[in-house]
Amino acid sequence: MRALLGYDLGVAITGTEQVGMTLIMTEGFGRIPMAGRTFELLKSREGQKASINGATQIRAGVLRPEVIVAWHEERSAQSEPRAPASGLRPGSAVRIIREPLFGRIGKVIALPQEPGEIATEAKVRVAEIALDDGTQPLVPRANLEMIE
Repeated sequence: MRALLGYDLGVAITGTEQVGMTLIMTEGFGRIPMAGRTFELLKSREGQKASINGATQIRAGVLRPEVIVAWHEERSAQSEPRAPASGLRPGSAVRIIREPLFGRIGKVIALPQEPGEIATEAKVRVAEIALDDGTQPLVPRANLEMIE
């Protein structure tokens, strides 16, 4: 990014760079593989026109980059509308967005009502996550993003 922009890119806010194109980087570079569901979804829309907004803001009022592809699906009278996302719940697919488990993907097992103690000895709202290696760490809910 430094070679493209001519300066180091900050981590808090992006989207105002004057580069003549929008670039959205997902996980899937370095040691972190791209989520299979994300890859398959993008692959299924290969060749279609897309609109993208690469603006990012990590502070309050979080903004995430967006890829928008028109979804043309014939609906039969028998097809049921999809239910809207209902927030984090047991069974939700999530990505951990902070170290020490940054980039790991898992499923929510439980959302304890009482705050849990984390490595820093702070007590915060946590989620119990099932990872593919069989471990079930308690992760601060603020360190998770849902994969829809």
